[in-house]
Amino acid sequence: MPRSVQLVARTLPQREERILFEPSERRGAILHLIGAARERLILSLFRCTDCWVLGALAAAVRRGVRVDALLTARARGWRKKLEGLGVLLESMGVHVQAYRRAEVKYHAKYIVADDALALVSSLNFTRKCFHDTCDFILTTSDAGVVAGLQALFEADCHGSAAPFSEGISGRLIVGPERGRAGVERLLMQARRRIRIVDHRISDPRIVALLESRRAAGIAVETLERHDVGDLVSHGKLILIDDASALIGSMALSTASLDSRRELAIVIRDPHCVRSLSGVYCGLADAESPGRRIAS
Repeated sequence: MPRSVQLVARTLPQREERILFEPSERRGAILHLIGAARERLILSLFRCTDCWVLGALAAAVRRGVRVDALLTARARGWRKKLEGLGVLLESMGVHVQAYRRAEVKYHAKYIVADDALALVSSLNFTRKCFHDTCDFILTTSDAGVVAGLQALFEADCHGSAAPFSEGISGRLIVGPERGRAGVERLLMQARRRIRIVDHRISDPRIVALLESRRAAGIAVETLERHDVGDLVSHGKLILIDDASALIGSMALSTASLDSRRELAIVIRDPHCVRSLSGVYCGLADAESPGRRIAS
């Protein structure tokens, strides 16, 4: 497995975006963003056990930053741990909200520092995701993404009484409201090739759509559970031709597309797309006997 792939930041004319894949880079990127906050930090948490991240949040509170955390109300095998995490964060001075929409499982993963910088990822803040998983992170200062995540956060803190605005950035694919439609629209944009990293490709409509894309002459390639070298398959990635990509928590399963609060972000910056393409090729080369290719 080529863990030596280096993804280099690029300063864009109007915003800076950076893709991170290497396990060794993940914690540092999150700590940097938390440390950059001067007034307010918002973050959504599905699982968190990392003492470095927790310490950084405590340090942010001590320097006068308002820290707001939105926690899932349920995660498999985590009922008591979630209760303990909420109590711990509150003891540190973090303002904790629990996601209350009982019909929708909460799985989104993002952070926003002040009104300036956002992070969207597929990973949890746990030792496993910092060391052993195939996961993806995007950091961005795109003002539309920052504002969209802030709007989503405020809506989710108030439950179903305040649904998020459909007018938020089109780069944000938010489930369940527009998860399926956003993913299907992206897949239909392919003219030559679709490449996917996802260990849960099971939704019948998505499977049928990929088959129809194949029938139309589009090369479809997937890397699933056992196709990511010595990493544990966890993060999701879709690459469309050499033009766009999608990363985030959203899987190509019926539950993820239709009944969970999921978040993915569309990436069109050429440098970031090339970086993700390089990661995909490295994974595919490491596990070429197991990959599935259709053309």
